[in-house]
Amino acid sequence: MSEAVDRNAQVIAEFRANEGRVGGAFEGAPLVLLHHRGRKSGREHVSPMMYLPHDTDPDTVYVFASKGGAPTDPEWYRNLMAHGEGTIERGTATYQVTVRELTGGERDRIFAEQARRYPGFAEYARKTAGIRTIPVLELRRA
Repeated sequence: MSEAVDRNAQVIAEFRANEGRVGGAFEGAPLVLLHHRGRKSGREHVSPMMYLPHDTDPDTVYVFASKGGAPTDPEWYRNLMAHGEGTIERGTATYQVTVRELTGGERDRIFAEQARRYPGFAEYARKTAGIRTIPVLELRRA
C-alpha cells in the first residue's frame, strides 16, 4: 500500500470514529469524505478533503482540486467531472451530491476565501501558476 493511500485510510478511520473530526494536519479544519466512482475502473474511491461551507446554504460545500500544488489535476476531480455526482460524508451525515465546476469571478472569489482561511491553498496556487488553475467544485445535496 502506498504511503498516501495508507495515510488516507488512517484519516478516513479517524473521521468515522470521531463524528467527522480528525487530528494531525487536518485538526480543526472542515473535512468531508468524498466518494467518487472511477471513470475507467468503475470502482468506488473515498478521498478525504477540506471544504469551504457555503455562506447561507447548509446543503452546499466547495472543494478544491489542489493536489497539494502538483502540476496535474487529482484523479478524484476527473472522476467527479466524468460522472457529475458523488456522495459525501460530512460529520455523521452521508448524502448524494451533484457537482458543478465554478468558473471566472465566482471561482476566484471562493478560492480566495479558502486561501484566506487556510494559507496553504495560496501556496498551492503559487506552485501551479502558469501551469494550471486549481479547479473549485460546488457539491450540492441532491
